[in-house]
Amino acid sequence: MHLTPRVLVSGGAGFIGSHLCDRLIDKGHEVLCVDNFFTGARANIVHLLDSKSFEMMRHDVTFPLFVEVDQIYNMACPASPVHYQFDPVQTTKTSVHGAINMLGLAKRTKARILQASTSEVYGDPSVHPQEESYWGNVNPIGPRSCYDEGKRCAETLFFDYYRQHNLEIKVARIFNTYGPRMNPNDGRVVSNFIVQALKGEDITLYGDGQQTRSFCYVDDLVEGLIRLMESPASVTGPINLGNPGEFTIKELAENVIDLTGSKSKMVNKPLPEDDPRQRQPDITRAKANLDWEPTIALRAGLTKTIAYFDELLKQHASA
Repeated sequence: MHLTPRVLVSGGAGFIGSHLCDRLIDKGHEVLCVDNFFTGARANIVHLLDSKSFEMMRHDVTFPLFVEVDQIYNMACPASPVHYQFDPVQTTKTSVHGAINMLGLAKRTKARILQASTSEVYGDPSVHPQEESYWGNVNPIGPRSCYDEGKRCAETLFFDYYRQHNLEIKVARIFNTYGPRMNPNDGRVVSNFIVQALKGEDITLYGDGQQTRSFCYVDDLVEGLIRLMESPASVTGPINLGNPGEFTIKELAENVIDLTGSKSKMVNKPLPEDDPRQRQPDITRAKANLDWEPTIALRAGLTKTIAYFDELLKQHASA
């Protein structure tokens, strides 16, 4: 380990990755941000470009990378259905080839490596809430499987490298996360609802709006990722990171309308194929191993996120 830890964040110009880069630099680390800008944005990290502790590299993780680092956060992969279904073969390659390349780099440099996995490994769960011992209920040939099965295979690779090569691994299963720097066009429910409300458009509810999600503000999630990376080597995960507060999609829409003061109406559309009915993390492991749980309530996080999108829409309008 170097005196100042050198940390690689793949997908570092993405929504979560860019917030992680911010926090790591605040902690005094040197950060190498690697991104191919498929869904990441230069705007997310432009404020870091003048920092002596920050380096940006345009690179696709499906190709090998030869650098010297102490820690790797493997965040690279489109995470919204709109983006990961746009090129499903590339999505699977990003999860699988990307994991192989990052694990190979970790093996060569003896770096500790964290995989940003997902609650989607649980599929449409038959147990509720979801704890890490649950193996999931995933359709392996459906339109979401490029992401679900890609992430499941990445977890397999991480644990095989751990067993076969004694690599120091960490696996975080991330549940629905929201906050500033979300892509306004990524089709995720929080950004969709906020943009629709701010524009005064109808708010689109899929199905009856009674399906549930648990929304974690990005600052809380980043804190969990860093605590997992810095936890003892024996704590490999997988560990759920998310907010156990469960809300129906309809309740989310009502909160967004209230906080924006919008006149938007809710309209119902058919539910997409394989859309999970319930999503709620059991965070017992995170509390026990990381002393972590979310602290930012939904309305407080939504208020900050709405302010970000309001400013973004004003910039687009004046451009």
